[in-house]
Amino acid sequence: MIKPLRFTRKSLGIPYAVFLVFFVIIPMLVIVFYAFTDKNNHISFVNFINFFSDPTKLSTIVYSLVIALITTAVCLVIAYPVAYILARSKMKQKYVILMLFITPMWINFVLRVNAIRELLNWIGLLGEANYLNTIIGMVYDFLPFMILPLYTTLLKIDESLYEASADLGGNSFTTFTRVTIPLSMPGIMSGITMVFLPSMTNYVVSDMLGNSKVTIIGKFIETYFGSDWHMGSMIALILLIVVFVSTLLSGGFKSEDNVRGTNL
Repeated sequence: MIKPLRFTRKSLGIPYAVFLVFFVIIPMLVIVFYAFTDKNNHISFVNFINFFSDPTKLSTIVYSLVIALITTAVCLVIAYPVAYILARSKMKQKYVILMLFITPMWINFVLRVNAIRELLNWIGLLGEANYLNTIIGMVYDFLPFMILPLYTTLLKIDESLYEASADLGGNSFTTFTRVTIPLSMPGIMSGITMVFLPSMTNYVVSDMLGNSKVTIIGKFIETYFGSDWHMGSMIALILLIVVFVSTLLSGGFKSEDNVRGTNL
């Protein structure tokens, strides 16, 4: 009699482990190898020294961080009221309104950038306020990634908590600051991570809307990988460290329950 084929948890994890090794670990080892070797493939820290001794590269990191921070802040300021109103609304059409905000995510990224470029050109901003154009384009592209996690988190908040706050004498402001915001922190952290990290590297927006006058760290990586893999790998490694630290500080490695428990 043939025994039925059974899969254990370990065996089901084999395809993921193989994918992780070939498409994550091995490429990362290649990046580390090129980052700490010179053009003769000898171990060297020259790329690291050259990066931190070049004011242009350091200023590019600062510009990238500032653009990402402003983009994230603007997205949060716009997205939170929208997500809150939609989550608390009793309108039957609120899902339609939500779809209007999320639909741009389904459109090709380049088409969206071209669309906002034509709009800015029609308004007369294109070519004048390059950094402003870049931030507008970033906000336009990444706003749905801030709205969706906020909406889903706010939607999960139990209505009885609002009633309990009212029974204990809490007004609207107190309820919002002591109940809504703490319970929505997982959505806020998720939205910040989904907007801040790609905003630092998305050089397509800065190239197309900034007339190639706005250089962010993602553009540096693309440029150097075309001519010098060693310096390009070093910049990519530094960016990875910045992303890791940013994720750590924003609580991106914590589970939703841990984040919620910390803020209550």
